[in-house]
Amino acid sequence: MLSSGCATSPSPQEPESGRVSLPQYSESFAGRDLSGWQAPLGDWMAVGEAAIDPERSEALTYTEGEGVLVNGPKGKTSNLLTEVKHGDIELHLEFMVPEGSNSGVYLQGRYEIQILDSWQQYRPSFADCGGIYQRYLDGKGFEGYAPRLNASLPPGVWQRFDVTFRAPRFNDSGKKTENARFVKVVHNGVVIHEEVEVSGPTRSASFEDEGAWGPLMLQGDHGPVAYRNLLVRHLVIP
Repeated sequence: MLSSGCATSPSPQEPESGRVSLPQYSESFAGRDLSGWQAPLGDWMAVGEAAIDPERSEALTYTEGEGVLVNGPKGKTSNLLTEVKHGDIELHLEFMVPEGSNSGVYLQGRYEIQILDSWQQYRPSFADCGGIYQRYLDGKGFEGYAPRLNASLPPGVWQRFDVTFRAPRFNDSGKKTENARFVKVVHNGVVIHEEVEVSGPTRSASFEDEGAWGPLMLQGDHGPVAYRNLLVRHLVIP
């Protein structure tokens, strides 16, 4: 499903198998339980299935079981970060939001790809689903990259991102020499970004600084969201 011409390189916490499943780097899926995610876990939970609540289109309902992560009964809780840190990676994840809801996935906990109910938004901005969110400084937003086109599906339908990400580079003294870069972002099979640099952490990142490594972060405080099938392959991208 994920392909790249880049060499694979195991992280300090990754086995030699290449593609792995967060958080346990095994056949175990990231919705079996919450091991491998940093405390505080807030109201995040593992469930069996998730769907739009038939009585409230802006909410989710779910069944007991495993395989899906949801951000609690209120649909609003703390952000969720992996214990493992990553540099260059290929990421696959699937997500589902109800009507009007909002989340995001942050590479290294710093650089956000927006998740939003953007169904039938014909002129998407950086704030729509698939957008690389803008930075923010002194009360003003800047940068931010809209997807090439809106590949969003209706609320309540599972969607997917496939992302190739290159971490920022630093010299021996710790000075940044190259910006982080989204090599490619694919939304529901449609390429929406290629070779997009980000000069620093986007708005609402977990960290104000930058580094060669950082955890994957799922935003949990903006509305109901469900995730499944989080897969990552660690790479070294030239």
